[in-house]
Order: sequence, then C-alpha cells, then structure tokens
Amino acid sequence: MDLVPYYSDKYITIYNGNALDIIDSIEADVVITDPPYGIRYSPSQNSKKAWGNKTFTGKVLVKGDDQPFDPAPLLRFQNLVLFGANYYADKLPPSSKWVVWDKRVGLASNDFADCELIYMSGKGVARIFAHRWSGAIRDSEKKEPRLHPTQKPLVLMKYLIEQTSGIIFDPYIGSGTTLVAAKTLGRKAIGIEIEERYCEIAAQRCGQEILGLV
Repeated sequence: MDLVPYYSDKYITIYNGNALDIIDSIEADVVITDPPYGIRYSPSQNSKKAWGNKTFTGKVLVKGDDQPFDPAPLLRFQNLVLFGANYYADKLPPSSKWVVWDKRVGLASNDFADCELIYMSGKGVARIFAHRWSGAIRDSEKKEPRLHPTQKPLVLMKYLIEQTSGIIFDPYIGSGTTLVAAKTLGRKAIGIEIEERYCEIAAQRCGQEILGLV
C-alpha cells in the first residue's frame, strides 16, 4: 500500500485516514494511543458547560466512539501503552504494569472519573501519575486552548514515552500531543488521524520550532 503523508519532518510522519486501513503498513517499536473506546464521550454527561464550550454538549465528540473498541489490530506490536484499556482489558494480554493518572489531585469529584487507567504491556509495577486536568483547572498548559475534546497533557505523554524506546506509533492522534511529546524528546513518531481537521492541527503543532532540536 502506497502511503502519502499528510505531514512529515525529520521526526514526525502523519497520515490522514482510517487507522484500520493503514496499521498493517506501519513499522514501529511501541504504540502509545488514546483510542475511541465506545463510551460515547460528551460533556452533556455532566450537565455542565465543560470548558465553557456548550457546542460540545450532546454530541459524540470522537469519531468511532459510538462503537466498542477492538485492540486486536494493535497486538502485533510488542509494546503497547493504551488509554481507557479498562474498557477492553479482557481483549488484552494480562499486565501488572498499569499507570493510574490521577486527574484531580485533591480536587472534589464530579460526574466524570477522578482518574484514567493506562495499560502498559510487559513486566513491571503499577504507577500513579498525579497531574490536575479537570476542565479549566490544570497543572499545565493553563493558557493554551483545548484543541481536542479528549486532549491529554503534554507532560503526561512525555512521561509515558520516556518509559519506552524506539519509534512511537499513535494510530489515533487527535490533536497530535503524542507526536509533539515525541518530537520534544527527540524521538521519531508516526501518527494516523481519520479527521482531516485534526491532522491540520497536529501538523501545525509539530511544525512549530521545538527548543533543543536541530
């Protein structure tokens, strides 16, 4: 299959398309991704104006999130780092190496989860990553706009990448945070995104000059 990148530079390659059509053509060492895992995510679940943007309310915000996620196409990769894997853990090899992302760090609970569970393949122990990320209350990127409804903090993605080695592959890049984190760390990464508007956002973010790289 001939693939034409939507964007590419020394570190990053982005493809616009359906991940299921492209995955078999990708060669990488580790998958780090936040896939749509069938929860029909929408801030309307909270009945509040999440992030002050009511245009999100009542919609399924992530393409494909209205169907259960099947991780089978990713299992050929030896190393996996998967968000939301508690929703499909029965389809994954057993692992003791989970990361609990504490999103509240002492803040009061609300209708959304206090944490997210991140599956990591291989041998190891469970870890906690504490970093506030609840609507407008964030420990980082406080003045940065929210570019994707399920966007993750850059510091978290850098932490996860630092637990791995080799080329990163994210088949569901959203706004491209995984790729930006990889480039910041001087790591090569490949990403796929089905929605072109997010490919453009990710390309713009990856195309910006990153200090420390040449």
